[in-house]
Amino acid sequence: MIRRSALSVVLLIATVSVVPWPAEAAQHLRTEPPNAAQTAGGMININTADVKELMQLEGVGRRVAEKIVEYREHHGLFQKPEEIRRVEGIGSGLWERNRARIVVK
Repeated sequence: MIRRSALSVVLLIATVSVVPWPAEAAQHLRTEPPNAAQTAGGMININTADVKELMQLEGVGRRVAEKIVEYREHHGLFQKPEEIRRVEGIGSGLWERNRARIVVK
């Protein structure tokens, strides 16, 4: 019985010494600098965003994001956020869900 208690204490001490405390763990987290397509508040600049960044918009999958990039490459930069609706696959519902996050610069 004493042996089992001693083993439990040793395991507890070993676990506590290996597992970082929350404050220590937070120090090791790296924050990435914002990229060119994003601004504060989760905004997406549709003139500079790549496929991965465009996929952060609600309801935008890989194929629709690729179509946005292709449209931009063929027709030039968007002048107004609403122009994204010209892209095949961007309907009124998708536009309404994301209109507050879409910017052009």
